[in-house]
Parts: sequence; structure tokens; C-alpha cells
Amino acid sequence: MANFDWHAGRGDLHGLALLDRAPESEGIDLAAVRQYRLGRVRAEMETRGIGAMILSDPVNIRYATGTRNMQVFTSRNTPSRYLLLTAHRSILFEFTGALHLGEGYETVDEVRPAKTASFVATGPDIVQRERDWARDMDALVDELAGRDAVLGMERMNAGVAIAIAARGRRIVDAQEPVEMARAIKSAEEIKCVLASLRATEVAVSKLRDAIRPGMTENQLWAVLHQSVIEQNADYCETRLLNSGARTNPWYQESSNREIGENELIALDTDVVGCHGYYSDFSRTFHSGPGTPTPTQRALYQAAYEQVQANMAILRPGMTFREYSQAAWDIPEAFHAHRYYLSAHGCGMTGEYPYLYHHGDYAEAGYDGVIEPGMVLCVESFIGAEEGEGVKLEEQVLVTETGIEVMSRFPFEQSLLAREV
Repeated sequence: MANFDWHAGRGDLHGLALLDRAPESEGIDLAAVRQYRLGRVRAEMETRGIGAMILSDPVNIRYATGTRNMQVFTSRNTPSRYLLLTAHRSILFEFTGALHLGEGYETVDEVRPAKTASFVATGPDIVQRERDWARDMDALVDELAGRDAVLGMERMNAGVAIAIAARGRRIVDAQEPVEMARAIKSAEEIKCVLASLRATEVAVSKLRDAIRPGMTENQLWAVLHQSVIEQNADYCETRLLNSGARTNPWYQESSNREIGENELIALDTDVVGCHGYYSDFSRTFHSGPGTPTPTQRALYQAAYEQVQANMAILRPGMTFREYSQAAWDIPEAFHAHRYYLSAHGCGMTGEYPYLYHHGDYAEAGYDGVIEPGMVLCVESFIGAEEGEGVKLEEQVLVTETGIEVMSRFPFEQSLLAREV
């Protein structure tokens, strides 16, 4: 990676220029990435007869435009920042005082101030604010797409959608077109994913090196967090790191528990990294100073076998049903605490599709086709009803002929070693 002088011309670097000239951007045509993604969204809109779409999920706004602003804050304060998209027009309604953040993007035709329609912003006047918001937006859709245009909407307070529907506008859910757009990555997007993964792997290496019995889970997780933020990640979506008895069942986030000697430590990265792309792989470590027990090795090897077996069957053109039927069959001892799915799509976050275990397909599964350009995360959690558990996961790219493993962080040889 080429070196970049952050001090040279610092006074001229702001907003888009700063993001596009960051060190992790070397060799990536980010303008092409943005234009490809916007084109994907518009194509899915056209396929479904959607004349206009209002996006409020900050991840989807970033996907469609490349712009970002206080992603976590704006995800729970809606609509305080949103995007109106038609076949020929892209208008970003930016948060109060932040209009400058949307300037300079070829994917944004105009930036306007957002009108926040939430109770915290308006108090008892919320109903009138929602009606005013709906009136103005409905009129703008009329102007840009016509009175008969179908409007796609996503995560907003219910009053806003009700108010627009009351004006006679046909409303549809925007989730499907956006998720389908995001599912297939371009070659330049893959460069972004790899940059995010390489940065996260640096952080996981620092975390692994920092493991010491007596330190808390929070102290260990903070090593990862500091490193990814230093490398221009956006945020960590979870803090799924646990040790010892807290490794099982899964989904226990880091705590002030002190890590003991010779315990397992399980980590799922869940890093929304540089360029906004998800680095999502899982590893399980051993705290030392002794060697892993036969039980710890057996758990780890079962999880490793599941991940490797399920990666081996993945191929382009395979249906989700076919994958489920061929997937590794979870032993009964580990079935109750299994991970809730077998694999999932991955892009700027976890996304479409979800691929389910054989035993769960009838109840939870749906069909579709695994296509080239999809990025998938193949998951495993192995833990009996009592005792420790192991979390492993790999991130792969579906190619025209098979898959390529994108995550490079090594597995633990001490846990893979067979008992002598």
C-alpha cells in the first residue's frame, strides 16, 4: 500500500476528498464503486415498478450515495437524514447543520436540509409535523416522478408512512429492492471488502497477542476496537467476545469478567470497517498457559469441520434449498445451542441471503440462487448444553467457478491438533 502524507495539503482535505484520499483507498476507484451501487438500486426499482424511493437507513444511504454521517445516531433518530431517489434524481436531505457532508458526490444531485419528524424533535406537535413532512415529500415525488408513481419507503416512524398513504400515495416496502441490489458486488467493491478485512485482521492479531489470564473481556475487546477505529473503521456492530463458561450459549457480549487460565475465548468481529464494508469472521482462542483439553479440541474441531464442509459445497447456481440439503448435519449434542443460520450474505453489514441449516429449512428457510459476486459468511457455533463453546466463521466470495476465501486470519493449531 502506498504511503500517504496526511499533512500535505491538510487545509484542503475535507469531506469527500478526505475519504477518497485515505490510505486504505489506494488502488480503488471509489467513484466507480458509488456509481455501480446507485445503478444497482435504480435497476431494482425499475424491475419492481417503483418510481421513487425514500431511504432512511444510514447503511442504505451510504450504499446508494457513498455519503455517511453519524450512522448509529441517525439509525435511531428517523427521519432526521434521508435520501429521495428517482430514476433521474438523487436528493439527500441531510441532518441540521451538516449539508456540507453531502457535497461533491457524483451520486447526489442536490443536498437539502432534513425536516426531522420525531417526537423528541417536536413533542406534542408530532402529528402535524408528520403531516407537513408527508405533504412536502408527496409533492416532491409528484414533481419528480408523477402522481401515479409508486413510493418505496423503509425505516421511518409509522406516522410518516400513514400520513403519506392518507394522501393517496401507493406505498411499498423498500427492503427488497435495496437488499437485492446490495447482494451482488462489483470488482471494485470487492477491493473495499478486502481492505476492510485486512484492517480487521490486524486488529484481531493485536487482540490475540494481548490475551492474558486476569484481564477482563472488556479490556481484551477494547484492543480490537481501538485498532479498527485507528484504521478508519466506522464502528463495531456488536461486542461479541466472551470467555470460559460465557462462551456458551452464544450471543454473550463482552463483560468485566476476568479471563481465567486455560479457557476458550470466542470472538465474532462484526466490524463495519473502512469504506463502510463489513469484516465478519469469527475465531476462538485459548488463554493458556497450559495446552487445550481434549474437550476443547473436540469442540473446536467440530466447528472447523462444519465451516470447511459447508464452504466446500458452495457453488454458483446452487439454490438455497440445495445448499441446505447438502449442508453439514449438526450432531444432536450440539443442536440445541446451534447458530441460528448456516451462512449469510455480507456487504456493508450482514445482508441477504440467509442460508439455513438442513433441520431449520422447513420452518425458516426460503429459496433463491447463489450467484457470482455474492459475499457470504459461513458460520458455526458448537457447544453442548453445558460447558464451553466454539465460534468460527469464514468470509468468502462466490466466483464464476466456485468460491474464494477472503478472510485470512489463521485458525488455532493448538486446538486443531489431534490428541496423541
